[in-house]
Amino acid sequence: MADATPKQKMSTENPLMSIPYATLGGEAVLTALQEASAALGISDIHFSPQKTDVRLECRLHGVLRSVAFLTPVQYGDILRRIKFLAKLKLNITTVAQDGQYVIPMKNRVVNIRAATLPSRFGEAVTLRFLDPDRGILPLEKLGFPEEIVKSLRDLVELPNGLVLVTGPTGSGKTTTLYALLSTIVGKERNIITLEDPVEYELAGIIQSQIDPEHNFTFANGLRSVLRHDPDVILVGEIRDLETAQTAINASLTGHLVLSTLHTNSAVEAIPRLLSMGVSPYTFAPALRAVLAQRLVRTLKTSCRGGKCDPGSHDSYDGQMCLPELLTMTPALQTQILNMAQGPKIAEQAKKDGLKTMKEWGEEFVKKGLTTREEVERVTA
Repeated sequence: MADATPKQKMSTENPLMSIPYATLGGEAVLTALQEASAALGISDIHFSPQKTDVRLECRLHGVLRSVAFLTPVQYGDILRRIKFLAKLKLNITTVAQDGQYVIPMKNRVVNIRAATLPSRFGEAVTLRFLDPDRGILPLEKLGFPEEIVKSLRDLVELPNGLVLVTGPTGSGKTTTLYALLSTIVGKERNIITLEDPVEYELAGIIQSQIDPEHNFTFANGLRSVLRHDPDVILVGEIRDLETAQTAINASLTGHLVLSTLHTNSAVEAIPRLLSMGVSPYTFAPALRAVLAQRLVRTLKTSCRGGKCDPGSHDSYDGQMCLPELLTMTPALQTQILNMAQGPKIAEQAKKDGLKTMKEWGEEFVKKGLTTREEVERVTA
């Protein structure tokens, strides 16, 4: 029988470690995992079948950590239960499937997205936790420096223009966008979102989920949204030229458009959109700002001042946003019109006062909020 003991200790206070994996059935393991993960703030759980057992891992504060090995029998029960809850086809094992379900907590409902993937030794499963207590936060609670918070508040009050949030998957882009929207809900502005999928419910706005199978894409959906007299539009992600140009055009016709893009820095967003083929003559006057961000782990209060090992997971107990905010200037508009490359844009942005993520990170380190190792981990 496969070993069901944890292969690496995650934390001395982690409730996942107190689950008696070796003595519980699969469904009981799943229930205990879900409750403990929601309480701890875990974002993802991974079940990875191997030759003789199933590896269980979780992502906490952006870091993937090993938890335990499960037996194939336990995992079989877990897989069937997940498929049943997420309304996935039980008899389909060779095609990836996606679904979702909810679990009730004491004072909220947590949405779980389930995704299966065929692998050599069976179906792998990832569960993503979308917790409203962690996904919809006030802007001030995200850990941005005060001057960044003020700039973001000013940007979202603009009557029109394009504001982009960039970063890799898991960098908190959606959380930041919801925080921005929450500051203007109820202020006599019609707010409509296009998302894939709708991750959190935000009262006071219209939220729409794209459906590519029925040709309701970001580009087509955005054109439909414009017929509903919006003041503010959130486009979940800019993935192609059609969506990019439609968003730019909308921002030039009296709408404030917020969206995300996958780039490593704020500066890189400009050449990325130009390389897609957007018109520099519409892009330059439309763009208001680009916020690039990462989530950096924060030190426990007891560990500040160099009292703990920066390489230990137990030294950290939260996350905060590490920002890089590029705001448009006439000089940067000229760079766009000239189709300038990244290095020239970066040079001009620095002249105009851009502070990079690494520079902000150094300030966080000096304040004892995080460690230099942690800043390097997320910005390397």
